[in-house]
Amino acid sequence: MKYAIISDIHSNLEALQKALSIIDEKKVDEIICLGDIVGYGANPNECAELVRTRCSSVVLGNHDAAALNTALAYDFNAIARRAVFWTAEQLTDENSAYLATLPLTVVKEKILFVHSSPEAPEAWDYIVDPDEASQALRSVEEMICFIGHTHVPGIYSERGRAKYITRDEQFIINVGSIGQPRDGNPMLSFGIFDSTMWEFEFVRSEYDIQKAAEKIYAAKLPEELGNRLLYGM
Repeated sequence: MKYAIISDIHSNLEALQKALSIIDEKKVDEIICLGDIVGYGANPNECAELVRTRCSSVVLGNHDAAALNTALAYDFNAIARRAVFWTAEQLTDENSAYLATLPLTVVKEKILFVHSSPEAPEAWDYIVDPDEASQALRSVEEMICFIGHTHVPGIYSERGRAKYITRDEQFIINVGSIGQPRDGNPMLSFGIFDSTMWEFEFVRSEYDIQKAAEKIYAAKLPEELGNRLLYGM
């Protein structure tokens, strides 16, 4: 099977549409979404509807959960909280009901898919360095665990950072963010995994960042959310 793994769309329709066009060219078998469909950006409903129709499996992200219950945004920063409340007001009943059905984890072919750390998915903990990845791997039975949440792509094994995967050890792979990259590269990020060949590749691409940012400004969301798209931070 050939999987496209996307994550952290954050209501960025322009980035999602571009990613899906690339995925179509690569002729994958399934698209898996690791959550945070909404939050930050100006098109929560359009992104939710695209994910519903295009993705075979989707897990819940913390911004998805907070849009359903804004009390969960108590520990978000002020800018993120404003975006959560705006998003909650915009979501249709149909899309809210869809988000409410999403599980915290999905398993396929000895592969685990989760938004945040697999140790306790409901805690929304971040994996930001090799030590945290090594600790998280102790709770994983599957050979590969795909995650998002930090918006920073990377591959980790128990030995630390890795450049590629092998069949003889476990890996955590962060596929990065479609809608709000934070590794200093503004290009959208996602992954392609071939479970037959046991090969993984990162995909990066430009998209219409200016249009996505202008929609954020027009919606009167915090300007910082549009500005940061330009710098990948």
